[in-house]
Amino acid sequence: MLPPVKKERIITHLPKCFSPNAALHTKESFHPQVRAACQIQKTDGVSFNIAKVIVVGDVAVGKTCLISRFCRGGFDKNYKATIGVDFEMERFEVLGVPFSLQLWDTAGQERFKCIASTYYRGAQAIIVVFDLSSLNSLAHARQWLEDAMRENDPSSVLLFLVGTKKDLSSPDQLAEVEQEAIRLSEAIKAEYWAVSAKSGDGVRDLFLRVASLTFEANVLAELEKSGSRRVKDIIKITDGSEAHQNPNRKANCC
Repeated sequence: MLPPVKKERIITHLPKCFSPNAALHTKESFHPQVRAACQIQKTDGVSFNIAKVIVVGDVAVGKTCLISRFCRGGFDKNYKATIGVDFEMERFEVLGVPFSLQLWDTAGQERFKCIASTYYRGAQAIIVVFDLSSLNSLAHARQWLEDAMRENDPSSVLLFLVGTKKDLSSPDQLAEVEQEAIRLSEAIKAEYWAVSAKSGDGVRDLFLRVASLTFEANVLAELEKSGSRRVKDIIKITDGSEAHQNPNRKANCC
């Protein structure tokens, strides 16, 4: 028997975007069809719904710290490179319906790309992470996205461009980098966020937004495909065989 979802993981309203200038959309509420489906689902029984999210980016940009801050509420200042891929599962409740995010933390080192790329397939969302104090890591973001998209259908994946280490940037430096980041996010059709894993600034809001938008997108996709299926089956979301892979927490290079 699973424990109740944490109070801070219960989503009743669509969380706001970070910047209206670089958002997937700026609507203030969930799609009416999604709300209607969830109302019916709550009274008709439900299974746990899962969406796969992969996190990619250069080595040492803060991917692991970002995930750790959200999942565990802490920050480890001792840097440890991810070997291959790591995996976390976070549970939510969206509009009264249980929903989980699989967060796949992939290695940024070149020698582990062969392993990490095998876990890209079947993603509902891709978070491309860069360091706000490093323009080079932002310049590499497009290549990371291209690598991840080779394994996915561009029409069914939500993209997020996330700048980390916000606490290390001066206001002037941050404004300059953000201008470039927003330009890139518009080009790749991604939603932009700036966060700090060290202080926690923006991290919770980011992942609540990711959970909400992936949930909404998956429900709408299932509604479109549902046809004559029963309403109670509408949001039993699956994400392919990779969603049920057991990476044994970390994968190791041969």
